[in-house]
Amino acid sequence: MATPRSLGFRMPAEWEPQSATWLSWPSNTALWPGHYDLIPAKFAEFAAAISRFQPVKINAAGQLRAEAERELKAAKADLSVIELTDIATDDVWCRDHGPIFVKNDRTKELALTDWEFHGWGGKFEASLDNQVPGKIAAKLGVKKFSYPFELEGGGIEVSGDGLLLTTEAVQNNPNRAEGRDDAAFHAAIRDGLAIDELLWIGEGLANDDTDGHIDNLARFIAPRTILAVSESDKSSPNYAPMQENLKRLREMRPRGQRLDILELPLPKPIRLAGRDLPPSHANFLIVNDGVLVPLYGQDSDSVAMGIIGDCFPGRKIVGIDCRLLLIEGGALHCLSQQQPV
Repeated sequence: MATPRSLGFRMPAEWEPQSATWLSWPSNTALWPGHYDLIPAKFAEFAAAISRFQPVKINAAGQLRAEAERELKAAKADLSVIELTDIATDDVWCRDHGPIFVKNDRTKELALTDWEFHGWGGKFEASLDNQVPGKIAAKLGVKKFSYPFELEGGGIEVSGDGLLLTTEAVQNNPNRAEGRDDAAFHAAIRDGLAIDELLWIGEGLANDDTDGHIDNLARFIAPRTILAVSESDKSSPNYAPMQENLKRLREMRPRGQRLDILELPLPKPIRLAGRDLPPSHANFLIVNDGVLVPLYGQDSDSVAMGIIGDCFPGRKIVGIDCRLLLIEGGALHCLSQQQPV
């Protein structure tokens, strides 16, 4: 069977040119306890920020459309580059339920890969979410390559030239991996996304509903450079796991080469809805000519803005307060999925 790789497709790095960003409009009041009335405006603020850089496509089914149009207008979004799509979802986390796009550099053809999504190992209802990639493929009229394995966009980071970084905490978790043919899973990643080497770190952040997505931990910012979170508070439950992750990153030698590892401070946990939730500045979103950075009202905000700004010279760095979004466990990267040019 022809695979994306055999046909010349690969998954581009996030800093490569994009034609649009996909989002899914908030729709599930039960998932934002006591705060849902504040969420549409915050979501519109994020969509508006993206719209100042590039087109935005938003899954907003049926009755959500009027609310989305009203909130986007109030947020002063560039409505000329925003398209609302009649695709229903269970939740907002488009990074994980959306398609993972691939492109053919020679023919310029766009295609997408469609993996199973079951609410981060069955934690949340995801039957509508799991249909999203197929519906987007039909809307765009592009090839779809389907795989019978759970793989979430927030669980992988790619260099664009054959390296993929991920965590054992997610990919080897029994809630996703029980009964799985691991060799077939790894082969699917290699063939589906044109990956030469899988690079593994261990644990995620404490109380992360995803079990430890890489986009809260370590991000490629160049083909051989990774920006990774570090915890300086030795009393934190994140101290030892993050130290171990940094150690493993520094010891990696993909293609015999050392990686450049830069550190990004981890904000203090935020207590919301009875839990200590894990904020991370690593959940930034790269767009054309810009980077949108999650902020949490802490001293680490300005430090993170400076570090990320240094990593992306020539791009405008925009901070967005993400404390409200953290109620449901994520931030800007989790909410979005890029469509390459």
